[in-house]
Amino acid sequence: MLHLIYILAFTTIAFFAVSNLIRSLIAVSRDAQRYSPVSNNRSLDRTSSPKPLRTKLHPELLDEQGKPIEEPLLVVRSLTVEDAREQLDAIYNASPSNPKNTEENQEL
Repeated sequence: MLHLIYILAFTTIAFFAVSNLIRSLIAVSRDAQRYSPVSNNRSLDRTSSPKPLRTKLHPELLDEQGKPIEEPLLVVRSLTVEDAREQLDAIYNASPSNPKNTEENQEL
């Protein structure tokens, strides 16, 4: 009897999981069609230019006037391996849990 309850429980969980997957796929396909740069009707008419995509941008991508920023958001500076090791060693040596610091403090 317990096996039958387990089978019934896992069958209902699997049913909900599959139905949720199908609903998510349908929602994603609707969103993709809604936000496509060229709609299906305009793809047949090649003489008209497509309208710009009107989506809401994240507030961090806008300047004070509400216009999209054109500058890079992240600038990565190239480092050599030696520079990176020196920086990591400096951080390690400055940490309070550094064993060298505790040994030096005990000797003094």
